[in-house]
Amino acid sequence: MIKSICVFCGSSIGNNPLYADAAEKLGILLAENNITLVYGGGNIGLMGIIADAALKNGGKVIGVMPGHLAEHEIAHTGLTEFYVTDNMMDRKKKLIEISDAFISMPGGFGTLDESAEVLTWNQLHLIHKPFGLLNIDGYFDGLLQFVNRGVQDSLIREEHKKSIFVDDNPEKLVNKLGFFAPVEMEKWISDIKAADSENHKTFLTNVKNRSKE
Repeated sequence: MIKSICVFCGSSIGNNPLYADAAEKLGILLAENNITLVYGGGNIGLMGIIADAALKNGGKVIGVMPGHLAEHEIAHTGLTEFYVTDNMMDRKKKLIEISDAFISMPGGFGTLDESAEVLTWNQLHLIHKPFGLLNIDGYFDGLLQFVNRGVQDSLIREEHKKSIFVDDNPEKLVNKLGFFAPVEMEKWISDIKAADSENHKTFLTNVKNRSKE
């Protein structure tokens, strides 16, 4: 059962009003379903909107922020719990540790970094926690295109792609997270070794043939 969801999102609001609207709806949804919101701890941007929405509707909100950012007075002071970490790496570790699931909303490099961290940890079986993209107004279409290209070129496995839940509706996405099942690690590593062996043979053959030309 999912009791807490970490939301990665922008420290800016952006110029698309749909993002702020989605952040508010997601914050309210989590509060109404007694799901704790875990996030980056800011009082600005989409982060501030989702936290305020959850708090105003009786929700529990936990923030995690590195000290060097908290010193800039962007830390939300009205949260249920607030953790200060030594650095960004420790922040990510804490966010992942105390959350049951993850949702990424529109954001910048930080959101991309945090999303990749969760996906990689799941892939390597360091955690077994669902991850979803709240794809408001097609914001993550480019990222999904990257994933599809990775699958096409055999650099990302199809089953890992399928473990990323995607929706533009907060309620539907939260419901989808409950269907998460870890990808069997031994199988995909064995498959990679077998495929790499064949691909390496092909590569060496091509090199040998080119040297004869």
